Amino acid sequence: MSIEWNDNQPIYRQLRDLVVARIMDGSFPEGEAIPSVRQVAADFRINHLTVGKAYQELVDAGLLEKRRGLGMFVRSGARGSLTNDEQERFLAEEVPAFADRIDLLGLEMEQVTALLLKHKENKG
Repeated sequence: MSIEWNDNQPIYRQLRDLVVARIMDGSFPEGEAIPSVRQVAADFRINHLTVGKAYQELVDAGLLEKRRGLGMFVRSGARGSLTNDEQERFLAEEVPAFADRIDLLGLEMEQVTALLLKHKENKG
């Protein structure tokens, strides 16, 4: 397993974001174990302290829990919590930036809305 790390943010944050994405998409189901620190460090060829820091942030955020002798597990309710947090962030940060970009490009909101609805129909 390999991944391309970018230089714009620390690796532990990128790893944390990867685990968050996997919790949100169901790859790491609630109540299930996630790969061990050693396994992730070996798979991604990164320092185990980097993995530990990413996991600790997720424990501190209430998304993961340590079970002595068993490893790290996704906490019950983690996905819902993340979904709510991501929705709030999206609405507070991304939607206003998107609306500003629409204005900057001189597009009509109705045109963009129609395209978004068409895209959603094609996906589902």
